[in-house]
Amino acid sequence: MSNESRLPLPRGITRRDALRLGLATGAASTFAAAGGLDALAAPPTRLNEATINGLQAAMGSGKLTSRKLVDFYIDRIEALDQAGPAVNSVIQLNPDAHSIAAALDTERHHHGPRGPLHGIPVLLKDNIDTHDKMQTTAGSLALVGTPATVDSTVAKNLRDAGAVILGKTTLSEWANFRSFTSTSGWSGRGGQCNNPYLLDYNPCGSSSGSAAAASANFTAVSLGSETDGSIVCPANHSGVVGLKPTVGLVSRAGVIPISHVQDTIGPHTRTVADAAIVLGAIQSREFDGRDAATGGVPLGWRGVHARPANIPTDYTQFLNNNGLNGARLGVWEAGMAAANQNVQDAFTQATAAMHAAGATLVVVDFPHTADINSGTAEFLILLYDFKVDLDAYLANRVGVPIHNLDDAIAFNDAHADKEMPFFGQELFLAAQAMDTSSPDAPQAQFGGMTYNQALDNDQKFGGTEGIDKVLSDFSLDAIISATEPLSWTTDLVYGDRFTFGTSSPCAIVGYPIINMPSGFVLNMPLGISFMGTAFSEPKLISLASGFEHVYPQRHAPRFLDSLPIDSRETAPRPGRSHQPARINNLKGKRPARI
Repeated sequence: MSNESRLPLPRGITRRDALRLGLATGAASTFAAAGGLDALAAPPTRLNEATINGLQAAMGSGKLTSRKLVDFYIDRIEALDQAGPAVNSVIQLNPDAHSIAAALDTERHHHGPRGPLHGIPVLLKDNIDTHDKMQTTAGSLALVGTPATVDSTVAKNLRDAGAVILGKTTLSEWANFRSFTSTSGWSGRGGQCNNPYLLDYNPCGSSSGSAAAASANFTAVSLGSETDGSIVCPANHSGVVGLKPTVGLVSRAGVIPISHVQDTIGPHTRTVADAAIVLGAIQSREFDGRDAATGGVPLGWRGVHARPANIPTDYTQFLNNNGLNGARLGVWEAGMAAANQNVQDAFTQATAAMHAAGATLVVVDFPHTADINSGTAEFLILLYDFKVDLDAYLANRVGVPIHNLDDAIAFNDAHADKEMPFFGQELFLAAQAMDTSSPDAPQAQFGGMTYNQALDNDQKFGGTEGIDKVLSDFSLDAIISATEPLSWTTDLVYGDRFTFGTSSPCAIVGYPIINMPSGFVLNMPLGISFMGTAFSEPKLISLASGFEHVYPQRHAPRFLDSLPIDSRETAPRPGRSHQPARINNLKGKRPARI
């Protein structure tokens, strides 16, 4: 973490001692009993698991100020993120956070709150531009230099809502779009983010730090980004709500891109209500000229439906404790066919709770599941877009070492000891090799498939003959599946160990997903995903809040070093093949969660 001093543990107290004495559990009585820990070393706990509404009530009654709330989270970050267990979810704190909070406290005193986010600290993923003293780097040293000269639209919307931008979170470098063998949560600038439940296990990526920080109570809420799985997978691994909105509902202007077809920004929170509040604040209620998607529809609706004229401004109206009663849910079992028995059993328990709450469950599959899982069309689109979209973004950055993809590749080569000690940049090289002269240009790496053909294929696979067809054929409110496998031990040599993931049907057509905490196996959280068509956030929020009410599975992490050594169970450790540095034929290849 930069620009802030780190708070050391008291002399003679090791990380393991701190965990044993209770730093990890947050028990204030344990700190007092330990004797050797002073007040500064003991992370505060009194506001742990606080909701936005609870914090607003405390500030409205005068029992809390935004300034004190900022202090609370910074104290926890210094004690538990940068010292102690060293989750390493925060890459930089905003040096102006205290003054911003103080100004908002004064405004509240004289004029009242602007809305539910007034004075609420928010952490942003380090690919979201902020026009302040903080860097925006996507975790790469290649973008360290002059901070962004203009706020991203989501940062501006947060400021307008009265939020305090507390800092930036760590992430998988370049949002996990640099190498086939990348390790989620690692970046050259930020190092390795760790899972707050089991510190030697992986937080998933690329929004690793955003989910870990929200889970560990280092912030009230945080923002991540997703191209395919990078909001919901970290939410799965860190036991929080992850809401990935419809592409075009939230502006991507000022966000370091992978693909304008699939990128979106969304919250990591501890409750559905908080996610609903944040979504209402960050969405673009009017067309944003810096992001054409805010005036159109995602790929799945292209040429089929128009953008709704009645998009809500307040999503809390859809919170419903009885949201599952009478709902029809399609269960996508094929998406989680590779899940191990522990995950299958946890999913069965969660669906039993849905059934008991009045939901009807129907097993469904997509006609093109194999095509979706192969990822060929999606991967072509991502590589093509990355080459074009990154250069467009970099054209507006000044005072940084790189100006285009070629520069980024050269920078990595020149600083390989810092940027590529564990994995390479074969995805950068593959993007560089794409022919972006025309969307109808045959791509040699994909057997001659063109960009426009890939778009047509993905719209069919995920939309017209995918999610929309299944929803219609079975008269469903949403589709559900387990989100991701259990976490795995972080491995900087061989990379991530994904066995399955269910985000791709929504990802390739720009549709929304909500991950909900749905259980624990071996001290690791698991999630379940609610998926729908474009702009179906109101329905998904209703269903997710109903699930949260009847089956609450959110439990704060305890920062355990690893699995208990006397555990009779074994976490799944599937093998994976090591991808070569350069691949001539990319058909059948796909990156990790991005």
